[in-house]
Amino acid sequence: MEKTNVMRILDQKKIKYDVKEYPHLDGVCVEGFEVAKLLNQNPERVFKTLVTVDNTKHYHVMVVPVYAELDLKKCAKASNVKSLEMIAVKELLPLTGYVRGGCSPIGMKKVFHTIVDETAKEFQTIFFSAGKIGLQIEMNPIDLGKVIKIEFADLKKEA
Repeated sequence: MEKTNVMRILDQKKIKYDVKEYPHLDGVCVEGFEVAKLLNQNPERVFKTLVTVDNTKHYHVMVVPVYAELDLKKCAKASNVKSLEMIAVKELLPLTGYVRGGCSPIGMKKVFHTIVDETAKEFQTIFFSAGKIGLQIEMNPIDLGKVIKIEFADLKKEA
């Protein structure tokens, strides 16, 4: 398996992680719930990386469980901004260097304010994209903060 930038960064920082591979069609995004199922994992432990833009045109990265919907009001409050909205999918690659379904909080083109849903702290390890469709990183959520600056907050809509 060819290493992604995410794996190279984790190796460089000497952070412990595992790589999990799941089947997919070349270049086709696999929805988060399906990723959890393919990895035989609890969807509460599998996280997706979403990019938002605030009312002052600054970008923020939100990392939430795949089963959850982002609560943009909670995200704005956690980011100390008036409002946030999701960026358009066509903006993702030029902004982050990642495609939809392969977006990782690690290794983006620029460093963005990153918030991880607080439920991540309930687990010894969580899963998130390794920067490529078909690959997931499994690592300790606290160790993620040794690689990029993160905060934890409640980001999910109530069920």
